[in-house]
Amino acid sequence: MASPSKAGAALSALREDLAGDVFAPQDPGYDDARTVFNAMIDRRPAVIAQCVDEDDIVRTVRFARDLDLPIAVRGGGHSVAGMALGDGAVVVDLRHLRAVGVDPAARTVRVAGGATMSDLDRACEPHGLATTGGRASTTGVGGFVLGGGTGWLDRCHGLAVDNLLGAELVTAEGRRVWASADEHPDLFWALHGGGGNFGIAASLTLRLHELPEFSIALLLYRPEAGPEVTRTYRDVIAAGPDEASGAVLYLTGPPEEFVPPHLVGSLLCGVLLTYAGAEEDMRKLAEPLLALPHESEVVGAMPYADVQCMIDDPPGMRNYWSAEYLTGAPDDFVDVYCGLGEALPVPTGTMHALFPQGGAIAAGPHEYPVPYRDAPWGVHPFGLWEDPADDARCEQWVRDVRAGTQPWSTGAVYLNFIGDEGADRVVAGVGAENARRLGDLKRRYDPDNVFRFNHNIRPV
Repeated sequence: MASPSKAGAALSALREDLAGDVFAPQDPGYDDARTVFNAMIDRRPAVIAQCVDEDDIVRTVRFARDLDLPIAVRGGGHSVAGMALGDGAVVVDLRHLRAVGVDPAARTVRVAGGATMSDLDRACEPHGLATTGGRASTTGVGGFVLGGGTGWLDRCHGLAVDNLLGAELVTAEGRRVWASADEHPDLFWALHGGGGNFGIAASLTLRLHELPEFSIALLLYRPEAGPEVTRTYRDVIAAGPDEASGAVLYLTGPPEEFVPPHLVGSLLCGVLLTYAGAEEDMRKLAEPLLALPHESEVVGAMPYADVQCMIDDPPGMRNYWSAEYLTGAPDDFVDVYCGLGEALPVPTGTMHALFPQGGAIAAGPHEYPVPYRDAPWGVHPFGLWEDPADDARCEQWVRDVRAGTQPWSTGAVYLNFIGDEGADRVVAGVGAENARRLGDLKRRYDPDNVFRFNHNIRPV
């Protein structure tokens, strides 16, 4: 650790050299700069550098290395584990790097490291193009993609990482590297699920797909209808094309226009059927769901970028999530899933999601460290609440969902859906064989584990 005099001089130099703002704990604005969307996270970095270009990123990395300080990277700040922050760390804050450049002829997009899903989706929408994005518009593109990336388009267009064409990285040495299938292919492989372990993504280049139309059916049912609704949705997906996706959800009725006033604050079972295509085709697919008695419906064409905003989780809430990937969703599983849904903490923002995989996910490249690819279904208990007094019951419910669905678990998991659940779950998120290879690459690219505020791959 550097002496106070050296650290003070280095910090003064960083303030002078950086085009963006620099915050230390004594500075006005520091507390705002260290706030992330999960209100359960309260960490105090040594320095927060709000970079405005790639040169700023390089300068900040070299500053941290000179002082022997670890580095956390903030893109969207959406990690449930608060991985954008680290006590005593230097935070490379990318929120000012949000440019999105679409090449409609090549069907590619270059996304700066701090861009959110909304930045990406809104830039692509005028061209009738899209790529697999997260299920919330506030998610940062960088962490989402490098962690694998699952969303409403993955069954027809693959996981987000399947659409990664290249990345501009700043390594732990402060060196600029372009990683692609042709340049640094080993590093490029590691970025397909290995997260932020290997460098800071200054930008990503992604493949785009045509998406001229998008449509949805959002239906709310009484919770006692849950087993029939879940089985019907499962069968609709099984019979439908890869363009169909969505989820079954247990939730507290929110104060929205589409929720009857007498059901606001009550437990509901819902279905969101998404369709990458025309409303007419979606309606035919949704007929079995529409035939079940339901309390409300929103059915029709809707711009994909608008759908992406539908279940945004508001900042400042308390969050605790997990996930299990499943061998299937047979009737006995449906009964367990729905029983856990009946126990959902109400009234909170907590949701209990069951979503399909298959299609282009399962057909995608199997050489990458995304071992959950072959699971046909996933369950995602998404704890979201406001009052700290609800911490114990909401966290316990999430753990109960994991335990209850364990008999159908493949053992693999998507790391972006979970908090800090220990080293074994990191291995489950990349695969045992891949974990060894990733550890070897970590030793080559970050031997000191400078980038450790993540689902960490240790150097071996």
